[in-house]
Amino acid sequence: MHLERWLRLIAGTFILLSLVLYMVHSRYWLIFTAFVGLNLFQSGFTDWCPMMSLLRALGVRERACSQSS
Repeated sequence: MHLERWLRLIAGTFILLSLVLYMVHSRYWLIFTAFVGLNLFQSGFTDWCPMMSLLRALGVRERACSQSS
């Protein structure tokens, strides 16, 4: 799998997990949901995400760009 796919998988997992924890444990888990959402929002503008930096450090490959003419 490539970096972007890992990032979407992890973000979706974090959001679903925090919603489950909100339902069974505490409403304060919604803060984590908001944090993940805000991080995705800012990465759309800055093209930088801490999780992407971590995944790169762990050796996850980025998708190879194919150029068409």
